[in-house]
Amino acid sequence: MKTPFLLRFSRALGLFLITAALLTSCATTDRSDAGKPRLVVFLVVDGLPQWQVIDYRDQLGPDGLARFLDRGAWFSDARYGHAFTATAPGHATMLTGAYPRRTGIVGNEWRDPKTAQPVYNTGDEAYTYIDNQTAKLAGTSPRNLQVETVGDVLRRADARAKVIGISGKDRGAILPAGKTGTAYVYMGDSGRFASSTYYMKSHPAWVTGFNDAKPADRYFKAAWSPLLPEPAYARSQPDDRPWYSRGGKLPKTFGEGMEKPGPAFYGSLLPSHFGDALALDFARAAIAGEALGQDEVPDILAISLSGHDYINHAYGAESRLSHDHVLQLDRLLASFFADLDRTIGKDNYIAVLTADHGFMPAPEYSQSLGRNAGRQNIPLTLERLNKGLEAKFGRGPWVRTWSANGILLDNAHIASSKVDRRSLEQEARAILLAEPGIVGMYSRSDVEGTTAPVSTQFLEQMQKTYFAERSPDLMIVPRPYWMFEARRAATSTHGSPHAYDSQVPILFYGPRWVGRGKVDVPVSVVDIAPTLARFLGVATPSASEGKILPLP
Repeated sequence: MKTPFLLRFSRALGLFLITAALLTSCATTDRSDAGKPRLVVFLVVDGLPQWQVIDYRDQLGPDGLARFLDRGAWFSDARYGHAFTATAPGHATMLTGAYPRRTGIVGNEWRDPKTAQPVYNTGDEAYTYIDNQTAKLAGTSPRNLQVETVGDVLRRADARAKVIGISGKDRGAILPAGKTGTAYVYMGDSGRFASSTYYMKSHPAWVTGFNDAKPADRYFKAAWSPLLPEPAYARSQPDDRPWYSRGGKLPKTFGEGMEKPGPAFYGSLLPSHFGDALALDFARAAIAGEALGQDEVPDILAISLSGHDYINHAYGAESRLSHDHVLQLDRLLASFFADLDRTIGKDNYIAVLTADHGFMPAPEYSQSLGRNAGRQNIPLTLERLNKGLEAKFGRGPWVRTWSANGILLDNAHIASSKVDRRSLEQEARAILLAEPGIVGMYSRSDVEGTTAPVSTQFLEQMQKTYFAERSPDLMIVPRPYWMFEARRAATSTHGSPHAYDSQVPILFYGPRWVGRGKVDVPVSVVDIAPTLARFLGVATPSASEGKILPLP
């Protein structure tokens, strides 16, 4: 039997624990009930692997990426769940919360399985860029996006809400902006930002004023010099490696050898932090011109910074140029955040940063480390596949073309020849898996579940990638550290389900809504959309497959 003292002590301890639990609950509730943010600033660094944020943490400034790491929340194991980790599928996933199997965006481009004609992810010939030339297959509308975004839900709930997408790439602006937002794209030919006639007939005055000031011209003859002394880059590959594309050395001057700014100069800014600086300046103009975050109706500003992807393709994420670009971008973000604090108010907005995919190491770099790595020549692969199928099933053609990291078969010929399709698929698998750079192949029947696949290693990722009306007949997985690219124009690439391509940062900042700290629970990029919908007080996008992120 307990003594009176122990009874009193037990009761007091119980009351203390209950009170502490209630206070903790209230603190969490208070943060979640802090009201809606006036502005969600959704930042995408195209092609930024998670490891670069962590490995260069000691060299970051105090208030760029470190704002998220030190005063916000970040996830140590955040990934994409689909197999073909390309730019458009990633941008389509972020704010819809849906995988390509629902968004319909299976690649940057693909071939129509029926006609084999090329389709661009945001291509729509019904619309053109405003005051700028429109190339064939240029991205001008979200017509191919099959589902709604957080911004679409927000605008349906209150038409006064504004949703704006900005990027150096059409897909980087159009897909996050959704069906009812407005997208603006940097024009590499003119150095201006333009929307398309899908959104409006003519630009608002603030866009015209921004463009008329010719902001890109101020970088004519500007030099990109390393931000830190040479020893600081010992952890990255030196300049001018034999496998780099042209221009793989710092410092480099933009517009060198040119008399005045022109299309070549304007396009050259994209693979640099100068192109990112222009996108952030245009975002500042959008905040002022559209009065974003200035009232109680929440707005969304999505900014996709394209420079890192271009740099990594040309030189590899392990290069000094990529390393320095992370640091340059870090300083640009710090300046942008300072402006947001001043114009929106530091307690009035949520900032989120992620990436559309990671990046594989350059094959030659991997080879220098003793890895099995290389480049799989796609035209020769298709030729060998067709010849192999002819050897077993007779005269072809059995193969049509390459599409979205896979192969379109000649289905008309297969039907007319009365060959057993499953037998042909099994033979194709055997031929393809004999190639040095291929580790997996999945047919339509594999991912649709009509037959049991030979391997399930990447089956779930393939199923999340597969959209029947657009996906290829045979979906291919590259062997780790191999790339589907024979040309040396690209030093490195992405597009696989492997960790170096799928693991990306997910960073949150907004003290009224988000606590501080590292979260080690595995999460997916599809989880961002339902989390933002909760903060904005709107329904989760209807096709979302994500769950609320376990923010601290």
